[in-house]
Amino acid sequence: MTSTYITLGILYLVQGFPYGIQSGLLPVLLRTQGLSLSQIGLTRVLYLPWLLKVLWSPLVDGHLSRRVWLRLSTGGLCICCLLCSLLPSGATFTPLAWLLLLMHVFSSLQDVALDAVSVAVLTREQVGVGNSLQVVAYKLGSVLAGGGSLTLLEALGWRPIFLLLAAAYFLAVLCVGARVLQSEESAKREELKDPYSKVGLREVIRKVLWVPGTMWTCGYVLMYKLGEQGSLSMVPLLLLDQGVSAAELGVFSGIISVVLSIAGSVFGGALLTKDRYLPSLLRTTLCLRSLCLVLQTMLLRALRPDARLLHVCILLSLVLQHFLAGIITTVTFSLMMHCTQQADKSIQATHYSLLSSLEVLGKVCFSAISGLLVDYLGVSVSFSLFIVFSCLPVLHLQSTPPTLK
Repeated sequence: MTSTYITLGILYLVQGFPYGIQSGLLPVLLRTQGLSLSQIGLTRVLYLPWLLKVLWSPLVDGHLSRRVWLRLSTGGLCICCLLCSLLPSGATFTPLAWLLLLMHVFSSLQDVALDAVSVAVLTREQVGVGNSLQVVAYKLGSVLAGGGSLTLLEALGWRPIFLLLAAAYFLAVLCVGARVLQSEESAKREELKDPYSKVGLREVIRKVLWVPGTMWTCGYVLMYKLGEQGSLSMVPLLLLDQGVSAAELGVFSGIISVVLSIAGSVFGGALLTKDRYLPSLLRTTLCLRSLCLVLQTMLLRALRPDARLLHVCILLSLVLQHFLAGIITTVTFSLMMHCTQQADKSIQATHYSLLSSLEVLGKVCFSAISGLLVDYLGVSVSFSLFIVFSCLPVLHLQSTPPTLK
C-alpha cells in the first residue's frame, strides 16, 4: 500500500502547482503593478475549468483508461510550464493568463482521473489517510509553486522557476506507469467491456443525484469555505497596502501558512483514523475557525502602516486560520469520498467530480467578489459578512444524513 500512497502523493503534488501560481504568485505581482483589489479578485475567473470539469468527467468514466487521461493531462501541464518559461519577466498579463487558463484545464482533467483512481483503490479504512495525503500533497505543491516561487523570483529569475516546474511534471508523467495505476487500468478495461456501463447522460445524472446523501453534501461543500476564502484572499493584500513586503508575505502567507495548513491536514487525517464522528469533528473545527475570524477582524479594524506588532499578530492569525482550514478540508474530502463510495463504480468519477466542482465553485465565486466587497463596503463590514458566512456550515451540520455519520 505504500507504493500506492507514494504514487498518488506525487500526482497530487504536481496538481497543486497551477493553484499556487494563481493564488500565491499572481496576486502580489498584479498588486505591485497597481491593479485594484476588485481587478485582482476577478482573475479568479481563470478557475473556470475547475467548475466545468463535471462536464467532461463522463469522458473519463466511459472512454480510454484513467492512466491515459493522466498521461495526457500531466504532459499538457509540462508543456504549459515550458511555454511560461519563454515569456519575458515583464510580459503583460494577457499571455500569462491564457497559459494559466490552459493549465487549469489540464489540471482539472488530471483531477477527475486521479480522484477516480483514489476512489477505486482506497478502502473505507484507508480513506482518512488517503485524503490527508491528497490535501497535504496538493498544498505542498501549491506552496512550492506559489510562496516558493515568490520568494525565489528575485534570486533565480522567471525562466528557471518554470523550467523546474516543467521538470517536476515530466517526472510525474513517468510515475503514471506505476503498478497501482496499471492494476486500476486493467479493472477499468473490464468495466468498459460491460455493455450496461454505457448509459445516457440523463440516466447518469439521475444515478448521481440519487446516491444517498448527495444533495446534502452538495449544499455543504458549496458553503463551507465562503467566509474563509474571503478572509484568506484579502488579508495578504491588505497587509501589502500597509507596507508589509512581498518577500515577507511570501514567507508567512505562502510558506509558513501552508506548512501549518499541511500540519492541520495531517492532524485531521490522524483524527479520522481513530474513527471519530465526522459531523462532530467538523462542527468543533468550524466553530474554532469562526472565532479565529472574529479575532482577525478586530485586529484589521486597528490596522495602520506603523503598527509592526499588529502586522505580526494578523500574520499569526492567518497562520492559525490555515491550520484549521487544513483539518476542515481533509475531513470534508473524506466526507465527499464516503458519499461517492456509495455510488455505482460506473459513475464514481462523475459523482466525485460533481462534489469537487461544487466545492471549487463556492470558493472561487466568493473569493472573486471578496475584493469588490472590501472596496465598496470597507474592511469592517465585509469581514463581518465573512464571519456570518463561516457560521452557515455549522448550522447545516445539524441535518447530516445517517449515511454520512
